[in-house]
Amino acid sequence: MRRVNLQVMAGRALRGLLAVMLMLAASSPAPAADAVPMKIGIIGTGHIGGALAKLWVAAGHEVLLSSRHPEELKSLAAALGPRAHVGTPREAALFGDVVLVSVPYKALPQLGQDLKSELAGKIVLDTCNPYPERDGPMAVEVRKEGTGVASPRFLPGVRLVRAFNAIGWRDLEREAHRKGEAVAIPLAGDDAQALAVAQQLVTDAGFAPVVVGGLARAREFDVGTMPYTRLLTAAQLREALSLR
Repeated sequence: MRRVNLQVMAGRALRGLLAVMLMLAASSPAPAADAVPMKIGIIGTGHIGGALAKLWVAAGHEVLLSSRHPEELKSLAAALGPRAHVGTPREAALFGDVVLVSVPYKALPQLGQDLKSELAGKIVLDTCNPYPERDGPMAVEVRKEGTGVASPRFLPGVRLVRAFNAIGWRDLEREAHRKGEAVAIPLAGDDAQALAVAQQLVTDAGFAPVVVGGLARAREFDVGTMPYTRLLTAAQLREALSLR
């Protein structure tokens, strides 16, 4: 009888332990799935491109840095480790599953013409902003029509997403993965898959992606708008732009 009682008690204890473990498992958040590493070509590795290269390499992605003077990027690539490479803009366009374009706006028409075949069909994140004092009269016209309308004309045949144009490079470095609510990065694009990839890369960089809408709505976070270079949370940005 005593042996039977001990077996019963042991069974009850085991069932109780299992129940507690199941309760703990149910109340714990599910682990986030590891991001799939991507190859990212960066055309124009200045302040914005360089800051994002660091964040994306840290997240496990592979990058190819490029500029008009690629030899000047070798020290940055060496500091980032084996997942960072250096090449020409053409090599960056060919390398990337995703291509970040971060050049002076006046360079976009020629870049789109020179790399039309290399960029064809690719997801392109466009950070470029038109400044008349730097880019000349074309910037005035672009600001009137909006970058979401102008950039696709200069970069034909790509799956364009306006991204990372409304945040300063210093804030990219300082605010990534900050404690509390993340800083929001507004996005606009007409291709659903391209937007999904852009959202993942924003998250991997340590920010909160907010899809504003199609490319036509990119003007809502162009230079001079309320969200431009302001450190807003996702909720604040949605409220500011009347997004659901």
